[in-house]
Amino acid sequence: MTEPEITPAKRTIAKLPLAAAVVALAGLADAVYLTAHHYNAEPVPCGAAFDCEMVLTSPFATLGGIINWFSPGMMAATGSVSDIPLAAFGAAAYFVAFALATLTAFGDRRMWKLFGAHVVLMAAFSGWLIYVQAALIGAYCQFCLISAATTFTLLIIFIISLFLGPGTTKIAESLD
Repeated sequence: MTEPEITPAKRTIAKLPLAAAVVALAGLADAVYLTAHHYNAEPVPCGAAFDCEMVLTSPFATLGGIINWFSPGMMAATGSVSDIPLAAFGAAAYFVAFALATLTAFGDRRMWKLFGAHVVLMAAFSGWLIYVQAALIGAYCQFCLISAATTFTLLIIFIISLFLGPGTTKIAESLD
């Protein structure tokens, strides 16, 4: 008598974390594009209703400008870490979001909670940067707004997952 053939479990990928990973890649592309333009000192092509150069050359476009705004007495040094564009930090943040979403999509549900905390922080900072563009600079950058929209999309995906329950981030396993 032979034993019945047992087929291995068929895995499917969790849909919301996969969607979040794709959205995070779009944000990563936007942030890398802005970072490259910062270091090449090339003007960013911008729509008629936007003033990207005013935003991207403002003191708020670099880490030093943010530090100086929050603590004017500290005065961040130039030519150091303070000259790193915020877009580079955005690229790092999107990469982390991509990695956490991908790990969740392929089975590590613990990463989804970290993803949620991460995108909440990203969304809060993006909201503040929108305020900076509107109230302090008086101009908008379309690529910055695309980044903010991407971040808020990641947050919405996470919030939807909370309402749909744990099954939305879980690997579904079934036998063939």
